[in-house]
Amino acid sequence: MVAKYRSVCYYVTIACKLKSSVMQRNAGRDEACPAVSDMVQGVGLFVWQRFVRTSVVAAGRLKMNEGMSQMKKWSRCIFTLTLLMLPSVAFAADTAAPSTLVPADMAYVAFAGLMVFFMTPTLGIFYSGMVRRKNVLNTLMMSFIACGIIVIQWVLYGYSLSFGDDIGGVIGGLNFAGFQGVGLTPNPAFSETIPHMEFAVFQMMFAVITPAIISGSVAERIPFKAYMLFILLWATFVYDPMCHMVWGPGGLLAGLGALDFAGGTVIHISSGVSGLVAALVIGRRYGYGSQSFVPHNVPYILFGASVVWMGWFGFNSGCALGANEIMVLAFTNTGIASAAAMLMWVLLDYTFHGKATLFGAITGAIAGLVGITPGAGFVENWAAIPIGMTTSAVCFFAITFVKKKLGYDDSLDAFGCHGVGGMWGALVTGVFACKAVNPLASDGLVYGNAGQLIPQLTGVITTIFVATIVTIILLKLISVFTPIRVSETEEKEGLDLNEHGENAYSKF
Repeated sequence: MVAKYRSVCYYVTIACKLKSSVMQRNAGRDEACPAVSDMVQGVGLFVWQRFVRTSVVAAGRLKMNEGMSQMKKWSRCIFTLTLLMLPSVAFAADTAAPSTLVPADMAYVAFAGLMVFFMTPTLGIFYSGMVRRKNVLNTLMMSFIACGIIVIQWVLYGYSLSFGDDIGGVIGGLNFAGFQGVGLTPNPAFSETIPHMEFAVFQMMFAVITPAIISGSVAERIPFKAYMLFILLWATFVYDPMCHMVWGPGGLLAGLGALDFAGGTVIHISSGVSGLVAALVIGRRYGYGSQSFVPHNVPYILFGASVVWMGWFGFNSGCALGANEIMVLAFTNTGIASAAAMLMWVLLDYTFHGKATLFGAITGAIAGLVGITPGAGFVENWAAIPIGMTTSAVCFFAITFVKKKLGYDDSLDAFGCHGVGGMWGALVTGVFACKAVNPLASDGLVYGNAGQLIPQLTGVITTIFVATIVTIILLKLISVFTPIRVSETEEKEGLDLNEHGENAYSKF
């Protein structure tokens, strides 16, 4: 029996020596936070001592007839579990440094990101109500597929091109390719209160919805395979560079002082202009100008727009990257501007058409959301009213008169709403921006700084130039490998059946 006790004590003694060595090695690190270290070590030592004492007593109660082999196994178990107790003290001392993560910020950004994600499929519902019955599923698919293509592109290299180490102020490097280095700790270059990974995922939601907006300009006539290839290349060569120039570290437009809180240039101007260019390159729908192309389901439009409107609150306020005062400012301005824009469109409908249409009220609200996007976190609440009203008026005339006069087939008015509204919103941000409400902003024209209009105009022109040139090149390149327009027969039969083999409705 004495020999068996000696076996137990032998392993326990070795464990004690190892534990003492570990504690001495961590002594220097413990000096940085002695109170926490003493508390943790004291608790760890108490638990360790009670464990060993209980284990020895239990070992002594083993029956003699169980044999020496069982005693050896028991003593080795004590030794192993004792060693497992040792890292707890060292680990606690190593992680005692305070974290800068703020749970409230993490929760709100995650919630806002989820709201933005829902905007993409519901954008498809919004668009699907505006097309003819034979193209409903194709229109839905053009938005929905972006949730797959762009997410993978973003993880593999899109995020790195957008927010990686600066290369000439135009594009990011590949240091974040495959989300390498995008971890669960903050990256101070972007935010100190949320994990780097959360920031990357939130920005991914913007990357997903932006190319989907373009589908509104080319709906009912572009082959689905060509469209998928186009949005992949467009995200790589238009969205990612524009994102880096405006929001990335060392970005060219950011360095010039251009203000874009939530994507007036990056998202709306780039997608709207590219949509118009694509519509011109592909050509008008057969019968456009001589046949009726009225929306087939206005309730679809209302439902889709309502969810998009709701998501837009997260779209704008989430760019504050936290549950803070700027988030509340952007959230409030989003609601004010969209409401003012909707009322302005209804007034214009009465003035020029004699009736207020539901479709018009919806379009006005969306126009106001576009207009306030670049300045949502930079302007005072009262300024959201003129921003919403003027954006609605500018978009109304672009869609109602300019489009008809020039004859281009911007199918669902992606350019008229997002392109034109984004340009106007970027410019009026330079008028109403107020440093008093957001220290990261610069005062605009109203506050005595007319010079802010120069970087705003530069941002608009740069985005138009990049979107136009690159879109033309991409479409010409794609046309070499696959048609970028369906045949007349396929268009007349409908893209639902010809591109997807499905129908949205059992009866026409």
